[in-house]
Amino acid sequence: VIKKIVKPLQSSKPSKEISIDELKAARIKKINEMREANINPFAYSWKITHDSKKLKSQWELLEPGGEDNSVEVFVSGRIIAKRIFGKLIFFSLQDQFGSIQLYLDQGKLGKENFSEVKKWIDTGDILGAKGSIKRTSKGELSVNVNEWSILTKSLLPLPDKFHGLKDTEKRYRQRHLDMIANPEVRETFKQRAVVTSGIRRDLDDMGFLEIETPVLQTVTGGAAAKPFQTYHNALDLNLTLRISTELHLKRLVVGGIDRVYELGRIFRNEGISTRHNPEFTSVEIYQAYADYSEMMDLCEKLIGSASERTNGSLKIEYQGTEIDLTPPFRRVNMNQLVFNECGFNFEECKDLGAAIKVAVDAGLSKAADLSTIGEVLNLCFEEMCEEKLIQPTFVTDYPTEVSPLAKPHRTKKNFTERFELFICGREIAN
Repeated sequence: VIKKIVKPLQSSKPSKEISIDELKAARIKKINEMREANINPFAYSWKITHDSKKLKSQWELLEPGGEDNSVEVFVSGRIIAKRIFGKLIFFSLQDQFGSIQLYLDQGKLGKENFSEVKKWIDTGDILGAKGSIKRTSKGELSVNVNEWSILTKSLLPLPDKFHGLKDTEKRYRQRHLDMIANPEVRETFKQRAVVTSGIRRDLDDMGFLEIETPVLQTVTGGAAAKPFQTYHNALDLNLTLRISTELHLKRLVVGGIDRVYELGRIFRNEGISTRHNPEFTSVEIYQAYADYSEMMDLCEKLIGSASERTNGSLKIEYQGTEIDLTPPFRRVNMNQLVFNECGFNFEECKDLGAAIKVAVDAGLSKAADLSTIGEVLNLCFEEMCEEKLIQPTFVTDYPTEVSPLAKPHRTKKNFTERFELFICGREIAN
């Protein structure tokens, strides 16, 4: 009996973990070696003829093992994976539309050129490549490279390809790494851009005019929020960043611009969470000679249009729940929603004590500190109703006490003609 002895591929000694500083030093050394070899590790430009999406579409029917030598393609992107098999190297090249494989054959590149690729190119580097199109025997569409150029040498490695970038805080603070490690995040950015440009297009088509209003303001207004403070050196003037665009847009309406809006950044020096950011984008829209019913109609149209542009449908799925954005949305006044929960009609109530008792009996102890029936009604709504509004719902007719800038209701005393839109238990518009 002949026994075959197979030696282990890895040493039994524990391997030393390489630090980020050591990896960076090794890559800087490669940069210096490339410069000594008259190769610029940070190129100025690269001609691009195809992206990964176009390649996969144009050569969709190419058979495994086949090659198209009739055309040469120029591609570029970031190397996210590197595999070496003797005289072959396979790179996964990621661009903004996806990824494509680079097939590097020593026989085609030449021994010296091939060894330079092995020696100098790391994951994370941005590479330009030229070559024909082939599909490997395993069915992977590839660029059969005959020329390459390092476009940007990466000084740091990518996040671990097996575990990815999972740290939530790092993902939010270093979005560039998040987009590299989690390609679906790029799609979110693209869809957001489609939403904002679509809103502008729709409003422009309806005859609205977008006008930029001041970000630095001497008087804060339009919302109840704490502003960021700054100082203007030349004018010796204390200023704040805007917490709303409302006041300036209303002045434009007064000045004779009947339909006006601004889609821009707002700054509020308050708490931060996954639902609230101190700096965010909002769109404020003002239309002369229109009431809140017409503005609800407008809101529905904008949201429905945004959904169709990004999803191709008015029905979307959010956290396992199907949301139907088909207009018209449900419209119900605040008092009715609270009445459905506790059976008490706040609109007809004249006794503050009775209103407070209803709220306290429902477990809302904070109601005991409130001084008006409207405030109690609003508290009951926020605590008992908001999170249950999953499908799109316009909540209308808010109490005067919580709506200082809204028009008084034409038929209900102590109420206003104001709405807020809720979807999935969150306020989306007002």
